[in-house]
Amino acid sequence: MRPPARRAAVLLAAAALLPACGPGGGAAATPDGAAGRTLTVFAAASLQGTFPAIGERFEAANPGVDVRFGFAGSADLATQITEGAPADVFAAADEATMTALEDRSLTAGDPVDFATNALRIATPAGNPAGVASFADLAAPGVDVVVCAPQVPCGAATRALEARSGVTLSPVSEESSVSGVLAKVTSGEADAGLVYVTDVLAAGDRVTGIEVPGAADAANTYPVAALREAADPALAAAFVAFVAGAEAQDVLRGAGFGAA
Repeated sequence: MRPPARRAAVLLAAAALLPACGPGGGAAATPDGAAGRTLTVFAAASLQGTFPAIGERFEAANPGVDVRFGFAGSADLATQITEGAPADVFAAADEATMTALEDRSLTAGDPVDFATNALRIATPAGNPAGVASFADLAAPGVDVVVCAPQVPCGAATRALEARSGVTLSPVSEESSVSGVLAKVTSGEADAGLVYVTDVLAAGDRVTGIEVPGAADAANTYPVAALREAADPALAAAFVAFVAGAEAQDVLRGAGFGAA
């Protein structure tokens, strides 16, 4: 996690690019000449339940701006950015993925950590396989689905395996957490490892089971403006907005922890 002093410095730098603040100081005003512009945000699949609402609030605070999202696994999005896909902002589900883009000089300024998320077991509604613990996921006859190792939720799964001494033998490794959740809700798997926020968003379609120690392996989510952003000031404004009070309220309501 980035030091608080560095995080504050990044936000101040972003704010300095803007002429004024929105109502209550929580929303950055649209940079001059940005009216009618489109802002493209690539965001981790686990943000699909919150970022559209955050985008709507940003648009309301910045008339004339149209925020559009591309959601997928963080690693897939990072690959797309590396290969030249047009995007202005990137929000990843872990710091390692963002650091890889920083190392290639594809970000503009320092990323800002804006949320955390921990893993939780999800089973089909009613938990037909009777899964009660992380160790149960390794039991014979239990079909478990996880994220692939290169995906942030997959890296967190590996960390939980190392901490618990339990080695899983998944029947499938998905490229995003939404892929894991889809296999659980469809009944294709007895259980899957997803984020707390995914369990909450799925409601009565799944049964959630807490994993002791999961908080110690929680992922930190960073967001950054990209070097090739069409409007650097507008991209910086969105980054600052995500770390601000309005967006943080949306994230907390969905179960995300503070950065």
